[in-house]
Amino acid sequence: MDNNIQIQIAKPFGPSIAKAIIPDEMIIKLNDYVDNIIKDEKKSIALDHGNNLAGEVTQEFKLDRPFCEASGWMKFLGNCVSTWVEKSSGKPVKNFTLRDSWVVRQFKNEYNPTHWHSGHISGVGYLKVPENFGSSPQSNKKSNSNGRLELIHGSRQFLSNSCFKVTPKIGEFYFFPNYLMHTVYPFKDSDEERRSISFNADIDEDVYNVYGK
Repeated sequence: MDNNIQIQIAKPFGPSIAKAIIPDEMIIKLNDYVDNIIKDEKKSIALDHGNNLAGEVTQEFKLDRPFCEASGWMKFLGNCVSTWVEKSSGKPVKNFTLRDSWVVRQFKNEYNPTHWHSGHISGVGYLKVPENFGSSPQSNKKSNSNGRLELIHGSRQFLSNSCFKVTPKIGEFYFFPNYLMHTVYPFKDSDEERRSISFNADIDEDVYNVYGK
């Protein structure tokens, strides 16, 4: 485990979630990689991941495995997951296996419906965020959901919230169990890109499977 990992753990409802900050140099590497893929039509097609994902968005494509390894992206994810899971469960993670990692390019009026992921562990972070997600047509609304991520678990009860809403900020990355349902709301009034990065991974079966054999 990397003892230098700075991670915040929250438990707003049943499952715990964690937030870490992607290093600035990693954000530059990831954005440069994405921008180069966008320019390369052949590679964009080869890495297209849209048919396997739930999003109603402009573009979704997988990251090359060699890039994930060479750039340090896989190591960052593995270190954060190990720190979070051990602090939350008391059990060390000995095996972190990245299934895949992908980028979502979302523009105005696009969205990601409620869904969940495969594997044991998932997460999402932000590489680009519009300056303004647009206002709500109803000025009396307590909160504006435009462009936000919402994590969902269970149902609303006394002293128990069922939803946790995240306002995207560049560099922030959220980790959560694969089964945690989530959705991304559309935004408007901006032609800028909302660029997120996600992953699915497996860890030790005896750590993940709390029910035993």
